[in-house]
Amino acid sequence: MDETYFKTIRAYLVSIVTVFVLGHLGWQHFNGGVVSHHLLHRADFPAISNWWGIVILPFLAWFATTRIRKRIAFQSDAASAGRKIPNGILIGFFGMLLASLLQSVAFEFGYENITMYIALAVLLIGLFLPIYRAECILGHVLGATFTFGPVIPIIGMLVIAAISALSNLCIKPLLIRLYRRGEPRIT
Repeated sequence: MDETYFKTIRAYLVSIVTVFVLGHLGWQHFNGGVVSHHLLHRADFPAISNWWGIVILPFLAWFATTRIRKRIAFQSDAASAGRKIPNGILIGFFGMLLASLLQSVAFEFGYENITMYIALAVLLIGLFLPIYRAECILGHVLGATFTFGPVIPIIGMLVIAAISALSNLCIKPLLIRLYRRGEPRIT
């Protein structure tokens, strides 16, 4: 991917995320005040303000695009040589965005059980698919920001991403190696 093209994409993404955060915080400020969210949805736990979104979300967008650029540069096949973002990156981002939007909508309408089931489904999917990648984390945090603020989704997603990374980078290769060792060899 061309460096100037990628820098343009990065600038657009960070700008869109910044405008999104400022618009969301401006709307909250003029409609009753910026919301603070309690950890685990319990009032006896500390509250975290949505003002943290000004720092977290643009940084997360910048970090995700940097990691994506390094991953694309590391791949040396012809598919990554064009001026196109690979489909796997788009599927990861929009898939996690959709999952977190569904989770947020279910929570807003009072279906906390569905919210928990979606979180467990994301955890199970993470055991088999690499949702530890930066685009997946960004998609999840962006989708959940309206309902849960930016801090709580990033904490939850970092835990799920760590489990996904452990599963996909350590356990899965070990199981594949053990399976291949047990195969009969034809000579």
